[in-house]
Amino acid sequence: MINPAKILQMKGAWDTFRNNHPKFVKFVENVGKSGVTAGDVIEVTITKENGEIISSNIRVTESDLALFESLKELT
Repeated sequence: MINPAKILQMKGAWDTFRNNHPKFVKFVENVGKSGVTAGDVIEVTITKENGEIISSNIRVTESDLALFESLKELT
């Protein structure tokens, strides 16, 4: 069962995230418009405060696309 109080809490956290990181949110919105297809590569790189770089990537599969669609339906 969905907890309405938790949804409201998450909405507040999302609003804060949007305000703190507008360029990233715009990037995600643009990617959503152009779409992600099977075979695309999504890469994430984190540069730690001490300069250490951690990076990983995935090649998108059809099952990933199904998950992305399910997540979009939550909004």
